[in-house]
Amino acid sequence: MTENRTTGDVLGSRIDALTWDGALSSIFHWAKAGHSRYVCLCNVHAVVTATAEAGLRKAIDGADMATPDGKPVAVALALQGFRGQQRISGPDLMWTCCERAAESGVSIFLYGSTVENLSVLVETLLAAFPKLKIADAYAPPFRQLGDEEDADVVRTINDSGAGLVLVGLGCPKQELWMANHRGRVHAVMLGVGAAFDFHSGRVRRAPRWMQHVGLEWLFRLLREPRRLWRRYLVTNSIFLIYMLWRTPAWIWSRRGRSMTDALPAGQESRT
Repeated sequence: MTENRTTGDVLGSRIDALTWDGALSSIFHWAKAGHSRYVCLCNVHAVVTATAEAGLRKAIDGADMATPDGKPVAVALALQGFRGQQRISGPDLMWTCCERAAESGVSIFLYGSTVENLSVLVETLLAAFPKLKIADAYAPPFRQLGDEEDADVVRTINDSGAGLVLVGLGCPKQELWMANHRGRVHAVMLGVGAAFDFHSGRVRRAPRWMQHVGLEWLFRLLREPRRLWRRYLVTNSIFLIYMLWRTPAWIWSRRGRSMTDALPAGQESRT
């Protein structure tokens, strides 16, 4: 786990307060150095689920970076004194990393989704970033890999020379996979969630205005109510209760103290 981090506490999970430039600088420094690291992107669903699943909580707290993926999580950090904190979401981070990887010559590996979806995703990324080096892509089966199978996958990733491994398995599977593979996969692993589906066009993403005001969850719920209603009803309700409970304490704790731990003014928005 990386030290010298500035973090806040969101439902007990350690979430980084950082700028886009700071996040990208660390990720590409690690990638170029061949470090084995992993980055969790934490939305409301992730931090609420982590309150009940010890393995996920451990994976998030043990990450080298855990970004606020989701407006409510970013707001929770802002209320703790990290002024101007913006969301650093999976789809946006994946796209920006691909852009920077194409410019810097860092190659990427895609891990997750299905063979069909990965094929479309590769075409989309190469059309957007012709200089992007996609070392390889792998769609794991919908079951736990055996030890030998997993060792083969690790070997494939390492032999590919990829500096970034974009992991699209969904929460909490991707967080647990990354935590279990740090030290074995010689690259920076980014758990980007549904980003593969968004960028391949398989799933439509919410309009920008809904992303900015924190209603991306509502857009997804309206499009997939049968699959997502229970998830959003439970997790959003728990998070709302948490915010109503903690906000007065956060505001009171900030009275009269300096904001030396706040984010630099004018941080650049990528969302």
